[in-house]
Amino acid sequence: MRKNVLFVVVMVMALMVSLFGVVSAAEYGGTLVFGRGSDAVRLDPADVTDGESVKVLTNVFEGLVAFKEGSTEVEPALATAWRVSNGGKTWEFKLREGVKFHDGTDFTADDVVFTFERQMYEDHPYHKGDFAYWGYMYSIVESVEKVNDYQVKINLSSPYAPFMYNLACFPAFIVSEDAMKEKGVDGFRTSPVGTGPFAFVNWEHGSQITLKANENYWGGRPYLDKVVFQVVPENTTRVMGLKGGDLDLIDNFGPQNVSSIQQDANLKLLSQPGMNVSYLAMNQLHKPFDNKLVRQAINWAIDKEALIESIYGDTAVPAKNPLPPTLWGYNNWINDYGYDPAKAKELLAKAGYPDGFTAELWYPNNPRPYMPDGKRVAQAMQSNLRDVGINVELVTYDWGTYLDKTENGEHDMALLGWIGDNGDPDNFIYVLLDSDNATIGSAGNIAFYNNYILHQILIQAQQTTEGKQVREGLYKAAQYIIHDDAPWVPVSHMNKFMGADTDVMGYTIHPTGQVFLKNTWIKK
Repeated sequence: MRKNVLFVVVMVMALMVSLFGVVSAAEYGGTLVFGRGSDAVRLDPADVTDGESVKVLTNVFEGLVAFKEGSTEVEPALATAWRVSNGGKTWEFKLREGVKFHDGTDFTADDVVFTFERQMYEDHPYHKGDFAYWGYMYSIVESVEKVNDYQVKINLSSPYAPFMYNLACFPAFIVSEDAMKEKGVDGFRTSPVGTGPFAFVNWEHGSQITLKANENYWGGRPYLDKVVFQVVPENTTRVMGLKGGDLDLIDNFGPQNVSSIQQDANLKLLSQPGMNVSYLAMNQLHKPFDNKLVRQAINWAIDKEALIESIYGDTAVPAKNPLPPTLWGYNNWINDYGYDPAKAKELLAKAGYPDGFTAELWYPNNPRPYMPDGKRVAQAMQSNLRDVGINVELVTYDWGTYLDKTENGEHDMALLGWIGDNGDPDNFIYVLLDSDNATIGSAGNIAFYNNYILHQILIQAQQTTEGKQVREGLYKAAQYIIHDDAPWVPVSHMNKFMGADTDVMGYTIHPTGQVFLKNTWIKK
């Protein structure tokens, strides 16, 4: 029997070698330089909304649970087990013992309570920031109780279907209470302390952030010795850095560079369908965007197909819904507005604007995973809108300012996008379009769109904890309402591409777009 098993193993190994070459064991050591388009904003997981900060945070911190590699299923992390009671409103977690923060202090239930309470309570001494995600994903938390040093209880105000998936997301990453108190909030945000596979070393603002391997990581030391997140703003410069060996892994390099990487024998192109959406939000706090006919007219005015063909090529598909088609709950029965300037003019006249109007159209000035060239997208829209009498001035800011100003509702129209955090439709539709999230100063709903019926549907979907089919029907109904109200022009769903040196091994693109480097290694 043993001889037969050994024979099978040998034959499988031989087949793998013949198909893929010599099977290499993962190697320890080396520095990986990750080239990205812009710097992080801050390194406090509770108070960020930008992807560049999250790329760093996902390697320094971790939550009670974590996403499995390559999927949005969850698995134990700082919690080893949990149970749910009280009709889905009480969650008890058994914490992992023996875990150390990067500064050598113990991880305990006190850190979990501190992490949540500093976001929950405005009078908390360390409640400094917008904590935008708290309202989106965690406001149903009523209290967090320490049962003992390694057990906590989280009480919810109502059942909440996405809760476990939200706990795997970065705003729920556990921070060190001792380190926060020692450094202060501002100090912690530039010199963070977590429990993750990599520890923070330093931050040269505008240039690079360096991490080192956490030698005492509970899940086993990562393979890489160091990771450097290097800012290289220009897409082409970033590709040249990869080709020249200065960079090992890059993202957001633009559709025009995909074939260049694909054809280089020393590089490899990583790709997968993106769980994302890009959109033009029309701010309903500003006239005339409070008029549905105007918003519908703008949808008819923009030649989305031509825009995507000329700017994205084969790397994206047109969007008609806020959900990407790869996500459950997507409503494919909806017919997109299409391109019809005559229809747009007709609706503008009906709305009281036969001669059009003037407005600002804001765009991000750095490449995003859902929109690699915001300026060109804005210019294409500017041309389309001019054809129907709407004259727009293009406006941009540095990334951090852009986010602050759009969350504050200062724009008329603004291009933005979203990468799903947790694989649940709630994370797109509720976060981006519900009235709960249209708060000036911390808005995720930067259209400041308010529809009471939609809100009721989304809350019902959140509280339906049994029967995914029921939730799916609710989200499909929600998309009909959104399509008619037209708070956005949905633009595109972009495939996720990354470029890597052929010596970079073990890296998997995650559906959320987050960067997990624990299992990445460099072949010597």
